[in-house]
Amino acid sequence: MAEANEVISPRLGLPVLPFVDWPDPDEQPERGLHWKTAFLTRWAAGRPFVWLDDETTDADRRWVAARHPWPALLHRVDPYMGLTDADFSAVRQWLGRRNEPA
Repeated sequence: MAEANEVISPRLGLPVLPFVDWPDPDEQPERGLHWKTAFLTRWAAGRPFVWLDDETTDADRRWVAARHPWPALLHRVDPYMGLTDADFSAVRQWLGRRNEPA
């Protein structure tokens, strides 16, 4: 959460970024969904978003596609490798497609 702006952002050369303040762990997700999916989608409030995580699945992608009116990239990161050039490339490609004229 906020600690990412203190620990990770400076190492990646990123500015201070907004972060999600996760809910109480008592909120149970729908069956088959990651516990962050519904909350993150609500937090995005109709805005496009990119979510990099090592636990997202096709079920999360389908759920977001069916309920989120704006584009969203749910990209799974290999937990043993961490963020790689391929992950950053996937995000750049997604962002590039978003900026192409219709």
